[in-house]
Amino acid sequence: MYALADSGLAETRLELEITESVFLADSQENLKTLERLKRLGVSIALDDFGVGYSSLSYLTAFPFNKVKIDKSFIDRIGRSETVAVLGSIVQLAKTLNLSIVAEGVETYEQVEKIRSLGIALGQGYFFSKPVPLGELLLQGLAESERQAVA
Repeated sequence: MYALADSGLAETRLELEITESVFLADSQENLKTLERLKRLGVSIALDDFGVGYSSLSYLTAFPFNKVKIDKSFIDRIGRSETVAVLGSIVQLAKTLNLSIVAEGVETYEQVEKIRSLGIALGQGYFFSKPVPLGELLLQGLAESERQAVA
């Protein structure tokens, strides 16, 4: 939290992605830290959802805002069994008022399928390759300049 304060970044602009490995350590202390961060306005996402053995129990025990569905599901999205599991994940997340992100989206067909399931957010090479911060800032600056001229 000191690093966040020192950075000058608004708390509401930060999202932390948490994997199950966080729960294997001191889960009570981690829970307290995550709750403090959430009270500050930091968004907390459960990353790689669906591949761990205990993700479901943590959905209600920890203060998550979002679940990020693991790429392995998106890779198999053409299978009816995978679609059934994803439909259940979507329903569960909506019931718990959690945002949903599909990770590893690489094709238009995957985009169409996740949309049909009610998943509005995606992450992956279909949208963009990973971009270094400096390049991202330059892209944002160039876009701002284009908008100022228009």
